[in-house]
Amino acid sequence: MAEYLASIFGTEKDKVNCSFFFKTGACTHGERCSRIHNKPTFSQTVLLLNLYINPQNSAKTADGSHLANVTDEEMQEHYDNFFEDVFAECEDKYGQVEEMNVCDNLGDHLVGNVYVKFKREEDAEKAANDLNNRWFGGRPVYAELTPVTDFREACCRQYETGECTRSGFCNFMHLKPISRKLRHELYGRSQKRGGGSELGPVHARGSESMDLKDELDRERRRGRSRDREGRSGGRSGRSRSKERGPRRSRSRSRGDRKDKGDKRDKGDNGDKGGRGGGDRSGRY
Repeated sequence: MAEYLASIFGTEKDKVNCSFFFKTGACTHGERCSRIHNKPTFSQTVLLLNLYINPQNSAKTADGSHLANVTDEEMQEHYDNFFEDVFAECEDKYGQVEEMNVCDNLGDHLVGNVYVKFKREEDAEKAANDLNNRWFGGRPVYAELTPVTDFREACCRQYETGECTRSGFCNFMHLKPISRKLRHELYGRSQKRGGGSELGPVHARGSESMDLKDELDRERRRGRSRDREGRSGGRSGRSRSKERGPRRSRSRSRGDRKDKGDKRDKGDNGDKGGRGGGDRSGRY
């Protein structure tokens, strides 16, 4: 029985513990949820509740005219600046950051949530305690430890393939990606320090596929170049063997000539020796 309860813990079959809170660190029902929200006492990941405010979701004007002159590049730059500020602040003050993700959902329990996963649990605990006493953008920061460590389980798979029908009100994470340049700068820096992956977090899967495609194309080009070199090497080897063939025949002909010359010399010497011997025996 204990093994069965352990196997279904945090899943949809678990009727006691909330599976959404276990996977995403948040629940649409909040404290009114009929299932238990198990908040961890230690974890690698810190949740900053509703920290990021997307200008596209802000209701400064009812018709959205305040965004009429804002381009997609400017919106991406605004988000990259926010991401870089939070990432650098956490890594410089509290410890090494393995990955950081920002939700692009519209539900109140997920909108603007920032998940910072540290390499050490001690650094995450220190960050959670300290960030609760700080402000960001004129608003207080609410930080807590979250059970989320595997973001692949927390992400909406249909959103990654562009098939999510619930849009921003999905209960699974819709992660907002950062630019490729910033991703290489932040996670390349952490990799030099001894942690973090060069590819970065799960939220950059769209750009990761492009990188993977580029790598595959490079490998194919390398394979083709190697095949060409092998073919050219084989042709040159064959030509060299062909060139070496007549040389060997020349050396053999030279050897044959030497053998014939030696035989002739031996024959002449033998004839001379025979004649000389006969003369000597006749004199004595």
